[in-house]
Amino acid sequence: MMSLSSTQAKRIYSMMQFIRKTEEAIADNYSSGQMRCPTHLSIGQECVPAVLSEILTVNDLAVSTHRAHAHYLAKGGSLDAMVAEIYGKATGCSGGRGGSMHLIDESVGFMGSTAIVGNTIPIGVGLGLAKKIKSESGIAVVFLGDGAIEEGVFYESANFAALKKLPVLFVCENNLYSVYSSLKDRQPAGRKIHELAASIGLWTKQGNGNSVEEAYDVCLEAYKHVLSGLGAAFIELDTYRWREHCGPNYDNDIGYRSVAEYEQHRANDPIATFETQLIENKIISQVDCSDVVDEINHKVAQAFEKAKAAPFPDERSSYQHVYAQESV
Repeated sequence: MMSLSSTQAKRIYSMMQFIRKTEEAIADNYSSGQMRCPTHLSIGQECVPAVLSEILTVNDLAVSTHRAHAHYLAKGGSLDAMVAEIYGKATGCSGGRGGSMHLIDESVGFMGSTAIVGNTIPIGVGLGLAKKIKSESGIAVVFLGDGAIEEGVFYESANFAALKKLPVLFVCENNLYSVYSSLKDRQPAGRKIHELAASIGLWTKQGNGNSVEEAYDVCLEAYKHVLSGLGAAFIELDTYRWREHCGPNYDNDIGYRSVAEYEQHRANDPIATFETQLIENKIISQVDCSDVVDEINHKVAQAFEKAKAAPFPDERSSYQHVYAQESV
């Protein structure tokens, strides 16, 4: 069927479902008012992180954006710790202080996400520089969106990564929107993001981020390029978020995108498309798919039960892990 083995295909399918069911559970529970933080869901964008979960190793490091749940889970981050963090509990991956946009699990190489657009780009490049200086194995992966291309820090970081031939892979998930502004309203007509990255000196590739086969091939080629020491790479993968920019709802009624556009992209659901491929090629059965979803739903439900029962951070710890620089 593709360059993937049956085992790999099954794992990617399971990861896609894992990401979606987790985020659907967040959406379902959000209205209770117990998650006192903004949350940015990537429902509809599960393909790229799931594919990379099959390629990246424990030696690879990753940083992400405000829309980080999928990247965190795909890198192996603890589901229990992530859900607890969104609930602001002491058992959260950031001790309940960071919320949805500030996730970290150093044990699996997920080195953090932040709310500020473009903020983790130089951090990811720094991680790549450290690997090169120390002659460490693995690469640094920088997840970013199309909106981050409009930040000056992207150009500075991309230039440095290209100049120094750092083991850095920039993964741009182009979902066409930055908050409520379309790509066509933010960037010149006819300009391609991956071509812009190539002009800086990065090795680049572009592909369909909703096609498992195409995304896997693009990601694997880029990963091998970086890992072999040939320098930094940039891949642009087209995708689409289904729900509102920030929050658990749908926002097709407020005018920045049409219902027709949304329906067109939803018809290209990466999970449904891949599931059909797997069944048609007799790699997995419909019963197997149902079993995978049932197992994931059970795991997710348990994570939410644990998070709701966990304690909040002790108020005496309020000033721990808080840093400030004295002005001179």
